[in-house]
Parts: sequence; C-alpha cells; structure tokens
Amino acid sequence: MRLVISALSVLVLFSYAVAYDPLDPNGNVTIKWDVMSWTPDGYVAVVTIHNFQMFRHIMNPGWTLGWTWAKKEVIWTMVGAQTTEQGDCSKFKGNIPHCCKKTPTVVDLLPGVPYNQQFTNCCKGGVVAAWGQDPSQAISSFQVSVGQAGTSNKTVKLPKNFTLLAPGPGYTCGPAKVVPSTTFLTPDKRRKTQALMTWNVTCTYSQFLARKNPSCCVSLSSFYNETITPCPSCACGCQNKKNCVKTESKILSMVGVHTPKKDNEPLLQCTHHMCPIRVHWHVKLNYKDYWRVKIAITNFNYRMNHSLWTLAIQHPNLNNLTQVFSFNYKPLLPYESINDTGMFYGMKYFNDLLMEAGPTGNVQSELLLQKDMDTFTFKQGWAFPRKVYFNGDECMLPPPDSYPFLPNSAPATLLTFPAFIFLLLFLLPVW
Repeated sequence: MRLVISALSVLVLFSYAVAYDPLDPNGNVTIKWDVMSWTPDGYVAVVTIHNFQMFRHIMNPGWTLGWTWAKKEVIWTMVGAQTTEQGDCSKFKGNIPHCCKKTPTVVDLLPGVPYNQQFTNCCKGGVVAAWGQDPSQAISSFQVSVGQAGTSNKTVKLPKNFTLLAPGPGYTCGPAKVVPSTTFLTPDKRRKTQALMTWNVTCTYSQFLARKNPSCCVSLSSFYNETITPCPSCACGCQNKKNCVKTESKILSMVGVHTPKKDNEPLLQCTHHMCPIRVHWHVKLNYKDYWRVKIAITNFNYRMNHSLWTLAIQHPNLNNLTQVFSFNYKPLLPYESINDTGMFYGMKYFNDLLMEAGPTGNVQSELLLQKDMDTFTFKQGWAFPRKVYFNGDECMLPPPDSYPFLPNSAPATLLTFPAFIFLLLFLLPVW
C-alpha cells in the first residue's frame, strides 16, 4: 500500500513538473477576455493572447484557439480573427451568425486583409514573438460579439475546456477565472476606463506533450582536442530515416520540395542524429583574460525556415559575457541572484531568418567571455553549455564522458607544434 502511494505521489509530481521550465519558470500564454459592452442577447469582448514565455515563439502557421460554450452561445461577428467552421446555423432567420458550433475553433487572420476586418494586434497569421525577444510583438488579439449569452456579470457563463495549438500540441490550459477588470487609458492619458468584466485562462507548455523526441541536438568541439563530439545517434528519433534526403539527391531540384505541408511533416537531410536543428558549440581561442566561443545553428529540414528563432543557453561564464559578434543577446534571470542563462536571436534583416536545409541553412556567431580565475577551467567539460534550447525546446546534449578533453601534458623538450600553439594562446595578451 505504501509503495502504491509513493508511486502515485511521483506520478502527480511528474505530471506537474513536465510543464515547468527551470530556465523560464514563469513562462506561460495568458488568454484574456475583456467584456467591453452588453448587447440585447449577449456581449462584445476583446480576446487577447499574451505570450509571456521568454524564449518560445508561437511560430508559423500560428495559434489555434478553441473552447466549449457553457450554454447555447453563438458568435455573431468577429473582427481580427475567424472560426474555421460555421457549424449548423439553420435555425436562424435573417441574420446568420458567424459561428454556431458548441466548440468553435478560432485562428488569426493573415496579413493584408481589408482594414474593416482588422483589429489591434491582429492579422499576423497567428505568429507571436517571445516576450523576452520583443514584448511589443508578443501579443495577438481579436474582437468577438457573442449572442444567446448572459447580459450581466451575474448571468454570463464562462467558456470551458480551452485548448491552444501553437501551432502543434504541447499546451495545457487551465479553467477560465474571473479577475479584476482590465483598465484602459484614453489616448490623451487623462481618463481611465475599465472593462465590464474580465476573465483569464493560463496555458503552460510541456515538451513531453509536444513530441516524444527532442527537436534539436548539440555537438561540441575545441581547439585543444582534434576530436569533434557529434550529436548522439538518433537524438531526435529515427522514424524519418526512411524518407530522409541525401545532399546530392535529385529530389531537391523538384518544384515545390520546399513547400511546407499542412501537417508540418519535415523533409530531413540524412544524418546520424536525424534532428531538424543542430547547435554546434566550439571553444575557439584562449587568451590571458578572455576566451572565445563560436556557435553555429544548422537547419536540416528542407521544408522549414525559421523567420523567428531563439537560442537559450545556460553556462556559468555568461555572467561575464563581454561581446557577441553577430547575434542579439539578452541575459535571462529566472532567479535574480544567478546570471548564467542568456538568449540569443538574429539581427533584423541580417540573420533573423534561418533558411531551410542547404548551403544557406545556417547562422553563426562568436562570443567573447571574460575569465573568472577562481572558476575558469578547461577541465572536465566546464567550457561546454549545461543546457541548450532552440525555439523553446531543450536540445539533446552528448553524454558528458564523450566531451573533448584536455591532452596530457608533455615535457618541454618534446613539445609538439600544436601543443606549442596551444601554450602560446594561453600566454597571449587580451588583444
């Protein structure tokens, strides 16, 4: 009996833990409903999706939001979004609702729709940036007019069973909860108004729910060892091995090969790891007071380019990061007293687009880090990252015993040329 209780306790703890990210402990997607006015048979609400995740975007083809109505509500009109199905509206005469389904599914409108269909922060194809990268773009909203609903705070029934695809599975949404009404400032900032009623829904992400295998892996190398530590074999699962494409294959010259499919099924380059993304960390140079790292991100998916990408890395020496040469960088402080995590992302119009697999399917940068002589060492893999995330998903690292190791020391009279260069680099001044 005691064993069963222990097992259940572990199961409960695990079920909560899978949606907890230690590098982004407060990250979530919050869906806020603000009732702005009452109508003869319901209300008009503004629905806002806030992406409060520090380094996880909602990528193309964007978010899909669903819920179940508590009563027999219908959607009369929508601005800035639309439902994917109208449902059976045959009982209505005259005005026909936008959607009569008990469980509507809503998607964002695409860019370029007519102005009379647009709403504030809408019409981006459902793409929402990460809060840590660009808070101004970490929001999406639309307006909905709901009928056959309550017409006061006491008679309105909150929708239930919220679901969020962004764009695939991975998000679990809690119940809607009434919160203090949102306040708004007029454009001249002299008058404050507030919503008639507000409720929130919080959705959290779990990589375990999103996919059973990782979506990226990490390889390692260093100037002091000729060995390159590759990604683990089948790091992202080898279920796509039969359909992978060799680099010289004639398939790549076919028209439409790079067009994404509706189910987002990848077309991967044949590799031993079979990952869509590989992150390579190379310890490049060693100076007296500094050391230098090169980072390269390679895309192996012929059907996917990343118009928004983020790379989150945990390493103790990021607290003394001196310069990043061709990525944007922002420190992440999930625990304010510890500064060992940073987010890297592309520079606009330069390398913010990570193209699909091929000659241009990579981006790279170099980091210059200042040494703390009390902690710095090349021994036992200290120079390599502890955790690596690409677009919010944790990448698989090689096993620690395979990391490049320091060579054994040799007598001065037998010092080889590579070893001499290695020693010289240690003694070089900063610049």
